[in-house]
Amino acid sequence: MIRPDLGRIEKWVLRNAFDDDQKPYLPKHILYRQKEQFSDGVGYSWIDGLKDHAEKQVTDAMLMNASFIYPENTPTTKEGYYYRGIFEKFFPKNAARSTVPGGPSVACSTAKAIEWDAAWSKNPDPSGRAALGIHASAYEESADANVNAMDLIDGPSLEIEKKGVEEKIATA
Repeated sequence: MIRPDLGRIEKWVLRNAFDDDQKPYLPKHILYRQKEQFSDGVGYSWIDGLKDHAEKQVTDAMLMNASFIYPENTPTTKEGYYYRGIFEKFFPKNAARSTVPGGPSVACSTAKAIEWDAAWSKNPDPSGRAALGIHASAYEESADANVNAMDLIDGPSLEIEKKGVEEKIATA
């Protein structure tokens, strides 16, 4: 049971079972560090950098018209739209698209988890830090975000799509 007042964090029973002062399995700072969501294990600055990059790549007009570009599992955030563009570039067939679940998510869970706690529906973010009040590093500012790796996954297709959507809106 998670009891911060008693020094118990998630998976406390398992951690306690491996806490052996005579023959330690792991250093205590690793054994008792807070559990991370899979997506957050790469580091918060990387995640924040990805979000910032998506914000720059996807215009408000693109997101507003996302349902026309992606009628199935329409992205609801610029980050989601950006990832969807990358996915569609590599897997353009409907069969691939239908394997990816859609809908709101929090902390990398399914849409069903949002029904468990009404507070989660106000912050549908896939990061574990979205579970506000639970994670010790809930959305702290990150000054060292480095997004240079974004150049590796950006291609002309998103720029062409951005231009195409903007032209359609201008002529509407």
